[in-house]
Amino acid sequence: MIDDFLAGDLTEIEAAVRAAAAAEIMPRYRQLAAHEIVEKNGPHDLVTTADRLAEEHLTASLTRLLPGSVVVGEEAVHADPKVYDALGGDAPVWIVDPVDGTRQFVRGEPGFGTLVALAHRGELLASWTYAAALDEMAIAVRGRGATLDGKAIRSGSPAPGAVLRVAMSHPDYTTDDQKRALMGLRTEGIDARPCGSAGLEYLAVARGDQDAVAFNWEYAWDHAAGLLLVTEAGGAQATLSGAPFRITGGNALPFTAARDEATAARIRQALGAGA
Repeated sequence: MIDDFLAGDLTEIEAAVRAAAAAEIMPRYRQLAAHEIVEKNGPHDLVTTADRLAEEHLTASLTRLLPGSVVVGEEAVHADPKVYDALGGDAPVWIVDPVDGTRQFVRGEPGFGTLVALAHRGELLASWTYAAALDEMAIAVRGRGATLDGKAIRSGSPAPGAVLRVAMSHPDYTTDDQKRALMGLRTEGIDARPCGSAGLEYLAVARGDQDAVAFNWEYAWDHAAGLLLVTEAGGAQATLSGAPFRITGGNALPFTAARDEATAARIRQALGAGA
């Protein structure tokens, strides 16, 4: 079933992502009322009416396009953590982050996106990264490469000897062990900064505008779309142990995704030195 679906016309998925953003996100961009913004687990973990309604919109449209599929969405998991278990099940899974970069969205900044990935039995098959405020759509399909607004993109490699530009988890929001590992990036030859929207940071790596990312959390909705996008653009990824990142969890953290294998190895070495 899933192979036949992937072999078919996937433009309906892109249309569904765009439609959810057009209906539920962009009308609220820079128009949010105070009652439409709620703290989930603190002032740095926000949810808005746009997050909830866009996820509901995508859940309905995506499962209709692929009968028998299920959705693991950030807001659904917040309401019922058992929803996350579907990542290890037999049904095809849509992994959805309706507004990735909610803090940026709340501040009225354009650096947010809608992330959708399709996975089956823990394997990433396709992804859509849509920056609605910038009108940029990046798509990756396993084995078929990555595109941005319909044009193929390649991550390439950093120039020899260049300082590596890395977006990383903010050290203030980590455990002590994770903080030490991330501080390994504060070394000669690496210019590390706190990340914004994870999905757009991955896109920057896939298009060669940034050399790597390094994250210490593993929620699939933040990483699934971007990891496939970077990989299909020619990049590489690895956890602290050297093993590939598993969307089902249990990874050795932090992990990295980078423009090429050598850069991923350099970042992992720095993280290991910090740990």
